[in-house]
Amino acid sequence: MAITASLVKELRERTGAGMMECKKMLTETNGDIEAAIEELRKRGAAQADKKAGRIAAEGTIVTLVDGATGVAVEVNSETDFSAKDEFFVAFSKQVAQSVLANKPADIDALANAAIEGGQTVEQARQALIQKIGENISVRRFEIVEAGDGETVGAYQHGNKISVLTKIKGGSEDLAKDIAMHVAASKPVCISSDEVPADLLAKEREIFSAQAAESGKPAEIMEKMVDGRIRKYLNEVTLLGQSFVKDPDQTVEKLLKSAGAEVVQFVRYEVGEGIEKKEDDFVSEVMAQAGKA
Repeated sequence: MAITASLVKELRERTGAGMMECKKMLTETNGDIEAAIEELRKRGAAQADKKAGRIAAEGTIVTLVDGATGVAVEVNSETDFSAKDEFFVAFSKQVAQSVLANKPADIDALANAAIEGGQTVEQARQALIQKIGENISVRRFEIVEAGDGETVGAYQHGNKISVLTKIKGGSEDLAKDIAMHVAASKPVCISSDEVPADLLAKEREIFSAQAAESGKPAEIMEKMVDGRIRKYLNEVTLLGQSFVKDPDQTVEKLLKSAGAEVVQFVRYEVGEGIEKKEDDFVSEVMAQAGKA
C-alpha cells in the first residue's frame, strides 16, 4: 500500500510522533493506521521505561484554587527548555486539574486518574515522553481544603515556587499575603514548638562549639547559646519572621492584629531535594580526546 503524505499527517496528529517515525511505522504496518498507532504506543511505553532512570530535576509547578480547595502540583522534566514546551505546560495544567477534580490519595492513585482527552495521567505522561524525548515525572501534589471560618490562599512565583496557605479568620488578601511571605522567606514551620528536635539539636551543637571558642565562663556561654537559639527560631518559624511587606512587624503581630491564625502552609520549589547530575564538560572532552 502506498504511504501518502495525508496518511502520515493523520498519524502525526493522532500520536504526536515525528514525521519520519510515522512514515516508518506506516511502512512496517502496510498502511494500517490503527496498527501503527498501537505499535507506536508500545514503543512509546518502552521508551518511557528506558528514560525512567534519568534525573528529572527541572520542570514546573501549577497552583489552582477553586473555592475552599487549593492544589499544588510539581511535574518534572530533565531540562528547563522542555519545561517551557507547550505540550509539557498543557500536561502539567491537566494534571493539576485532575488533582482538583478527583482528589487522589497519592501519586499512584493520581497516575490512574482521568485527564482531559480520555487518557489516564500515566498514559498521557508516557505519550509526552515519546513526544518530548525526556523523562517526565509527576513528582508530588498537595491538596489544602478550608473548613468553616477558614480561607485558602495561594501565591505562585513564576513556574518555580508555589505556596498554599490555610488561615482561620482574616481575609483572602491576608491569606495571599502570608503565601507570598512564605514564598520569599522559606520558613521551616509555623511556630517554634514545631521545629524538628533533631534540627534544633544540630543548631545547638554548632552554637555551643562556636561559644566554646570565646573562652568565656560556662554560664555566659550558655546564655550566648540560648540567645542564638532564640534568634534562629525567629529566622526559621513563620510567626517569628519579619513580614516581607512590613519588616517592622513580625508575621505573628500581623496575624494578631487581624484576629487570624495560620493553620497550614505548603511551599513547593521545583527540584528541591533532588540530587542533580552535574556534567563535567572538560573531563568529557578530555575523555573523548583520549579515545580518538
